[in-house]
Parts: sequence; structure tokens; C-alpha cells
Amino acid sequence: MASTDESPGRTPASHGGTGPCQTAGKPMTMGQKIIEKGSEVMQSFKPIKHMSQHVCTFALYSHDLGRQLETHHYISRLTEDFLQAAVYDSDQPNARLLGVEYILSDRLYEGLPAEEQKLWHSHAYEVKTGLWIHPELPEMVARPELESLAKTYGKFWCTWQVDRGDRLPLGAPALMMSPQGVALGKVKEELVEKRDQKYNISREALEEKRVEIAEPEWINPQADYWKQNGKGFAIDISTG
Repeated sequence: MASTDESPGRTPASHGGTGPCQTAGKPMTMGQKIIEKGSEVMQSFKPIKHMSQHVCTFALYSHDLGRQLETHHYISRLTEDFLQAAVYDSDQPNARLLGVEYILSDRLYEGLPAEEQKLWHSHAYEVKTGLWIHPELPEMVARPELESLAKTYGKFWCTWQVDRGDRLPLGAPALMMSPQGVALGKVKEELVEKRDQKYNISREALEEKRVEIAEPEWINPQADYWKQNGKGFAIDISTG
């Protein structure tokens, strides 16, 4: 089974073709809700509480750049050079966990093997053009982190392809890429407009404010592999 496979036909995990795609399963019972509320009070959620940033941006499938998603990254910084993020399809309580992204400083990225570097994407374009935002956070407050993130690289694995109608996580993970300033890498205008309206912002205005954010002196050509070579990556699962 490959990450490029179409979603199965009529199964509990298939969309069915009418209305918005919903997560499979029955609604939560009142008893389950009570259990969850009790757990919130009695248990520790230290890793989750360490998430200190909410980023909204866009991602493209490496094997099909025409498929694009609005993504919400809840980020925790473990060191000055390494961050990790749980990636969701929205910022709502019922958001679905799309996958995970790891973020490296340019210093750590340069130390990766060449084959590994091909799986990563750069963030400079996203940040500089206002595609990458911290919702509800004033631009002045976010500025130092934006300046840092513009020089980072990310590796994002999507495990739930909700855009094809999957009601459950199906198949192999898909490698995701970041937007770029070339034809295949540009985010669809309707996606950006919808996001900007939701948060009452303007991508163009943010781009003007960020013109002085320093870009990396050099973006490693091994990153954004599709941009350099015209080909992306797909994951295939086979039996041994």
C-alpha cells in the first residue's frame, strides 16, 4: 500500500460522498465525557502543556503538489535547534491529528546525511510571504520567533489524508512539502483567502511587514527536493 493510493471504496473509513468528511464512529457518550473531564483534573499533561506556539500555514503533498492543505501546528521547542509539532486540520476541539513535523535549525540540518536532507523542506518562503502565521498573536510579539524559524528546515509526515475523504487514518504516511515561490509550489489563492478571512488578516500586508526579516544566506539545494529535481517522494509498504 502506497501513500499515493486512492482511498478505499465503501468502508467505515470512506467518506460516502455527501456532506463534510466526518471522523468515523458514534458520538461520544455522556459517560465518556465525564471520564475525560475527570482525567483532565487528575492527570498530568506535561508534554502537551509544553506546546508554546500555534502556527497556521499550508502544506503540499510531495507526490502531488496540487493537493494542498491548511495546517495547524502546535509546537514545542526542546532545544534552541530542535522543535517538534503535532499537526491538525483545524484549531477546533474536534480537530483531527494529521501527522507530525520536526523542525531543525540550519546548523543541525547541515549535519544530516545527503539522502536524509532530501526529505526536508525550507521555511524561509513561508515566513517571508506571510503564509506562516501565529493566529491571534501580535506580529511584534511573534517577530523574534519568525526571524528564527525563517532559517529552519522541516520534515512533515502526514498520516491522515482527510482531504481525500478518509474518515480514519489509512495507508502509508505521506511526505509533505512547504510552499515555494515557483509555479507548482504556490498555494491556491482561495485557500489563503479563506484562512485570512477567518483570522481577519492580510497575507500581503504581512509580507510587507516581514520584508526586513533576514533570509538564510544559503538554502541547501538538497531541501525542497522536488523544486530542484521535478520529482517528489511516495512511501510504499510491502511484505517481507
